[in-house]
Amino acid sequence: MTTDLDAFTAIKVALSAPSATVTLNRPEALNAITPTMLEELNLAFEAIEADPSIVVVVLTGEGRAFSAGVDLKALGAATTAGGKVGDLLDKPARAFTARVGSMSKIVVAKVNGFCFTGALELALACDIVVAAEEAKLGDTHTKWGLRPTWGMSQRLPMLVGLARARDLSYTARTFTGADAQGWGLFAYAYPLAELDARVSELTAAIAANSHDALRASKQLYAAAERLPLPEGLAYEASTRFVIADAADRISSFR
Repeated sequence: MTTDLDAFTAIKVALSAPSATVTLNRPEALNAITPTMLEELNLAFEAIEADPSIVVVVLTGEGRAFSAGVDLKALGAATTAGGKVGDLLDKPARAFTARVGSMSKIVVAKVNGFCFTGALELALACDIVVAAEEAKLGDTHTKWGLRPTWGMSQRLPMLVGLARARDLSYTARTFTGADAQGWGLFAYAYPLAELDARVSELTAAIAANSHDALRASKQLYAAAERLPLPEGLAYEASTRFVIADAADRISSFR
């Protein structure tokens, strides 16, 4: 079954090989996350994974926000037992973050504006995050009486250290894209006026490299996240990858 990428209502998908751009598209609600948006994200990324012409995927938001986080109105009559937003959102959100981590494409989050809580969890699941310096971000789970279920408690301390992660989550304070880059949470932060051009430069630089080697590197970095150092080194040394263009790329130096 072929997915119609033009039929989505909560996201937009633009394909321009070797890159694709997926845009959260509810600007009137600051791209707040709904079950429909998550379902469409999963379908779009599944289709992109199957497209051999795409090497890099950019995930961003329309208008002033990457995303304000979960649309609390979308919860409807659902209870938030134990501080969870419920399976209606949790299951597709976790499926999406797992898909981003396991797919062969390199996924770049372009954080163009507001990015809070669940939206920050989606961004942190991407391979590289690039933000506008002016972007406003935060983990507001504790503010709303919720607890993380999409990866915040694991990815945030891994990136910024346990002490800063505790501070950000316990205070629910807002920080900027420039702050995030300085802490090592994001790879880059640029003035908003430069963000599109800088991300285009980044995706072009990635796509110019061996696609097979990119897939191998992504898999090896995923192993680094889950394995202690001795096991990770053994995995790196022993895992075999097919990299079809290595000989051609090296031949010009021989």
